[in-house]
Amino acid sequence: MSLREKVRQLVETRIFERFIIAVIVINAIGLGLETSPTVMGSFGGAIRLLDTLALGIFVIELGLKLFAYRLGFFRSGWNVFDLAIVTVALMPASGAFSVLRALRVLRALRLISVVPSMRKVILGLFSAIPSIGTVIVMLLLLFYISAVMATKLFGEAFPEWFGNLGASLYSLFQIMTLESWSMGIVRPVMEVYPYAWAFFVPFILMTSFIVLNLFIGVIVNAMAEATEDEAHDEREEILKELKGLRADIAALKGGAD
Repeated sequence: MSLREKVRQLVETRIFERFIIAVIVINAIGLGLETSPTVMGSFGGAIRLLDTLALGIFVIELGLKLFAYRLGFFRSGWNVFDLAIVTVALMPASGAFSVLRALRVLRALRLISVVPSMRKVILGLFSAIPSIGTVIVMLLLLFYISAVMATKLFGEAFPEWFGNLGASLYSLFQIMTLESWSMGIVRPVMEVYPYAWAFFVPFILMTSFIVLNLFIGVIVNAMAEATEDEAHDEREEILKELKGLRADIAALKGGAD
């Protein structure tokens, strides 16, 4: 077995994967501790040393994968994602690049690429983008129509909330999130317009309880489809291996005969 094959087997083992996950978690905790002046005053040296060690481990990991996969490394979007995050961490964090120090926390996002269950969630979200776009267009259309109506109905008496289209859009967004919608906005409006509930209640039902729940339905459906596609690929791979084994067994039998 060549050295390249050995390195490939190493980076694909569960032990190596769990080790990288542990390093990412420890590094993320250390980055959080750096925000505490008290902790840094007592253990700053050790925390910075752990951060440097973690970065070194990430560089070695990517180096091993590049050696094992060669150009195939870049065919995986997750590998490119890891490479981009580690590259940002290696850039100088002083002078004009001092803002990059805050971006070091992005290393915690590497958990997404190394934990299979998290990858499924992200794949589900990406595959749901076209359907989510349709839901967003529906929501924007509903908001626009409702904002125009609210401006014309309530703008004269409540210019702060519904005086123009922008103010109405923001007020309706607050109402959709159910943040102080009743006592903060709707009840004061109903003191002047007693039948205002006939506008706000259907709006809340359509946005908070119908349209927004469509987001959840679309995402859950997309995640289920992504999981099924992945399971189908795994079954196909197993079938190919079984066919290969069957061919090898048949060849062995033919040789024995």
